[in-house]
Amino acid sequence: MTSKEPYTAAAAQARRVAEQTTEAWKESANRIADQAHLVTQVPQVDLNQPVEQYFDFVQRTVDLNRDLAKRWAELVNSLSGAARDRAESFSQLVKDQADTLAGLAARQAQKTEQLAQDQAEQIQQAEKEQARQARQAEREHAKRERAKAREPYEDLTKAELSEELAKRGLPKTGNVDELIDRLVESDSQ
Repeated sequence: MTSKEPYTAAAAQARRVAEQTTEAWKESANRIADQAHLVTQVPQVDLNQPVEQYFDFVQRTVDLNRDLAKRWAELVNSLSGAARDRAESFSQLVKDQADTLAGLAARQAQKTEQLAQDQAEQIQQAEKEQARQARQAEREHAKRERAKAREPYEDLTKAELSEELAKRGLPKTGNVDELIDRLVESDSQ
C-alpha cells in the first residue's frame, strides 16, 4: 500500500458525499419548483445563500484536507523508521477526521432534504386551505345570488305566485318555496 492511498480514498469519499448532497438538493429543489407554480399566496423561501454557504464550507473542508494530506504524504516520504510510524498514525487520525467531516456533510444534506420536504408539505397544506376557502366563497356567493333572485317574489302570496306562473305557462302546483324557485328558474332562462 502506497502512502497516498488513504488520502486518495478519503478524497474519493468526500467527492461522493458532495455529489450525493448535490443530487439531494437538486431533487428537493425540483420537487419544490414543481409544486410552487400551484401556489400563488405562499411566501417564497430563498435557499440559494444557505446552499452556497454549505457547499463553500464543504469545498473548503475538502481543500484543507487535500493540502494537509499532501503535506503529510511528503513528510512521511522523507521520514524513516519510528518517525514514519508516528506520522502514519497521525495520517490515520487525519483520515478519521476527514471521515467525520464527510459524515457531517451527509447529515447536513439530510437535514436540508427534510427542510425541503417540510416546505413541500406546508405548500400542500396551503393549497388545500386555499381550495377550501375558494369553495366556501363559491357557496356563499351562490347563496347570496339565490336570495337576491328570490327577493322580488318573497312578499307575494301563493295565489299571486300561481297567477304569475300561469302567465308564463308554468305549473302552479307545490308549496310557496317551490313556486318561487320555479319563477326564479324561469327568470334565469
